[in-house]
Amino acid sequence: MAANCLQTAWAQHAAELRAWLLHHLRQPQDVDDLMQDLFLKVLRQGEQFCSVHHTRAWLFQVARHALADHFREPSMRLEWCDGLDELPAPVDLPDPIDQLAICLPRALSELHPADREAIVFCDIEGQSQAEYAARVGLGLSAAKSRLQRARQRLRAHLTDACQVQFDQAGHVEDFVPRPAPEKNR
Repeated sequence: MAANCLQTAWAQHAAELRAWLLHHLRQPQDVDDLMQDLFLKVLRQGEQFCSVHHTRAWLFQVARHALADHFREPSMRLEWCDGLDELPAPVDLPDPIDQLAICLPRALSELHPADREAIVFCDIEGQSQAEYAARVGLGLSAAKSRLQRARQRLRAHLTDACQVQFDQAGHVEDFVPRPAPEKNR
């Protein structure tokens, strides 16, 4: 039983923990080390872990403590010196969901024109659904339904065309970029 609840909690939260640690550490090898430490701490809990009601909160609390310990390690301390300009600048890795915007223009262009119009008008241009309903001559509830269906079809198309992978919580974890085709000259 312990193995099952441990596996479930880890599968649900590991990707989110990894992203959070990567945001704070910026070095994938350090993230891998801390993820392994965190996993071992979870395993050491055994049956007790199954009685934790908020596993996500528990995991993040342990991850925060592990991160603090990591920064306390002597190898992480920097001695004050005149050569600070030699330190590499931190690298900001974009969130996969932000990078997914690369696929959006092509995916939109491949949608049915009515779906594309609803998404562009409401989601990209920021117009209200009531304005969209008036523009296309629909009632508000019909316009809302049309927009919702268009969003679902866009998500399905992005998932298929860009090979989007989701974590257990439904967040974008990875994808294969598929930029817009070059225009004929």
